[in-house]
Parts: sequence; C-alpha cells; structure tokens
Amino acid sequence: MIPRRRHLAAVRRRLTARAVPLRSWLMQRFFLPRRSGRAARLLYAAVLDGQTVNLHAVLPPSARLPAEAELVIQRGRRRYESPARVYQGRDGEVLMDATVLLGAEVGGLPLHDGRWRVVLATRSGRRTARFPLLLVEPPRPYGGPTMPMEVSPVSGRRHRLGRTVTGNLRVVTSQPRPSAEVMKVDLSHTGLVVDFRVVGAEVAEPWAEFTATGRNIRRPLHDLGDGMWRAAVPLEEMTPQRRATEHWDVACCSADGRPMRLGKRMHDVRNPLRVFTMHQASVAPRGQAPLLVHPRYTPAGNFRVTCSRMPEAGRRLR
Repeated sequence: MIPRRRHLAAVRRRLTARAVPLRSWLMQRFFLPRRSGRAARLLYAAVLDGQTVNLHAVLPPSARLPAEAELVIQRGRRRYESPARVYQGRDGEVLMDATVLLGAEVGGLPLHDGRWRVVLATRSGRRTARFPLLLVEPPRPYGGPTMPMEVSPVSGRRHRLGRTVTGNLRVVTSQPRPSAEVMKVDLSHTGLVVDFRVVGAEVAEPWAEFTATGRNIRRPLHDLGDGMWRAAVPLEEMTPQRRATEHWDVACCSADGRPMRLGKRMHDVRNPLRVFTMHQASVAPRGQAPLLVHPRYTPAGNFRVTCSRMPEAGRRLR
C-alpha cells in the first residue's frame, strides 16, 4: 500500500509540474489582458507570521474612492468580511491596503480547510462594486537568515496564498501536521528535562522514547495541560557504552498513533542548528564517569542530544 501511495504522489507531482507552465501562459496571455480593467492588481501579497495576510493592490483606472471597503472571503456558503482601506496614491491612482488575521485561536477569521476566494467589495451610498484581486506573481522566497513562516505558531495550521487559472487570489488553509514542538530544555547534573507540546494530534497515554544506535530508553510523560508534556531522563542512562559518543533522538509515542520526533519546526529560521543554540555541559552522572552533554537541533529541526565520554575518563578506562 505504501509503495502505491508513493507512486501516486510522484505522478501527481509530475502532472503538476507540467501544468504550471501552461497555466501561467494562459493567465499571462489570455486572462490578464481581458481583466485588467475590471480587477484590482495585487502589488504585494504575503502571509506573515504564519497567520496574518497582508495585501496591497492598485484598483483599475475606472474605480472611484468609496465610502467603505472590505474584503470578502468566501468558500461555498461560508462568508467572512474583513476591513480594507482604500485611498488615493501620490499619482492619483486608487490603492487598497488590507490585513487579515486568520485562525479562531488568535481571534481571527475561523477558516476551515479548503480554498477560499477573496474579493474587494466597496460601497458609496447605494452604489456598490466588487473587484477580484489578481495575483500576477505568486509570493517568492527571499534570502537571509529567516524565511516566510509556513505555519501558525499558535495552532500549527497552514495558510498560503494561491491563485486560480484566471489569476484570482485565494487563501488555501489546511490542517496542522502532527508534530511535537520543543518548548523548553533543562540540563542539570542529575538529568535532562524536555517540555514540548503536541500540535495537530491527540495522544492517549503517551510516553517518550530516547533512541541511539542499538539502544532505547522508554520514559513516562508528565501531563502539564493544554497539550504540554514533560519528559525526564537520568543522564546515567544516556552514558555512552560501546562508543565514545552517542547521539540520542527523542520521540513522543502513543498506542494509537505514529511516533512524532521532538523538534523545532514552527518558526521562520532557515538554520535552527545555528540560531537555537544550546550550550554543552560537563556533568558527572551518579555512579558514572564525567561526560559532555550537548542538546541541539539538527538542520532539519529535529531535537538531538549528543553524549560523549570525557577524554580523561576514556584514557582511565583503557
């Protein structure tokens, strides 16, 4: 079953890659020239902090300054409104600015999964008008140490901007991916304590598994409430045995779900290994030789603990 799913996913990716150039050609050559006089053209469109949509657009030359304006975000029978500001620019053009907070968890629009159409509605007395928002160029990734936030840091839900074949803006919302997000790490001479929260999944009677090559430590979890859990492991159990250094990965496991590796993923940092640094410490576990313990994040954002025997201890053992 799994190989078949992978094959179907690969076929979908190939078909999508072939359809993108044709879709762009149709939009640029056919639809946009015919709609430029009736739609607002987006000059800037992005989802900031994973849950805030920011839009800046220029209305067609025929548009007049309205008394009121709002964005209408709709999917099927569900419809939400959000205020928009329409004003006159320095060169006389009519411009629009709008900021839309998404997610009921943060007091924003409670969009459920799916593709949502977005239009600008204006009113002046009894006169009303509706302007589709044309997304000519999709948001492009930028360089630097940070990147666009892909998920809401509160709910883990994913919000991104897309467009129809005719160029209309739409907001695409999807469920959070199940993950275990590290919130706090406490390293002492007695043990390692990791606090994390589970996003996008329900766990029943979970436990933590610390895994190194050929070794496995199973530890109970303490429920901190609001989806938060605490895992603690004595360092004497993590002392390297056959090797001078061992790398431990940590996962949240439960009887009714797949293991979730602990990590740092709900952020806008390109290199979590460099940014979310944690200092290594020299500790002396009870009844064991001293060792170096270094909690850290891998480039992929996974939480990892590296334990190494002290060089002096290694020479004494030999």
